[in-house]
Amino acid sequence: MCDDSYVSRTALIVDDHAGFRASARILLEDEGFDVVGEAADGRSGIDLARALAPDLVLLDIALPDVSGLDVADTLAGGDSLVVLISSRQPVDFGARLRETEAAGFISKDDLSAETLEELLRGRT
Repeated sequence: MCDDSYVSRTALIVDDHAGFRASARILLEDEGFDVVGEAADGRSGIDLARALAPDLVLLDIALPDVSGLDVADTLAGGDSLVVLISSRQPVDFGARLRETEAAGFISKDDLSAETLEELLRGRT
């Protein structure tokens, strides 16, 4: 991610709930991100992430077509930092969550500007 205050950081939101995507968009835009796309399923999320190469992919684990964990693995090694989100707790995903290439996990209940920046600090 760019640390130049004159260059917007870009983000993609992948979540099957339109209401959550709208809330996440507001949060990200308030933090200076340019939300360049949204996807409601994993396959669309992969396609958009590859086409748009955002700095950040905010990725729900529970998607209707493919697990967000699999999407994160598919995007591993690319230009985007992937942050997994879920309404469930990390313990619910066991070792599979710990093995993913994602930058980290934030519970949807805990998603805020502060938790996102804390997670991204040192990873950019």
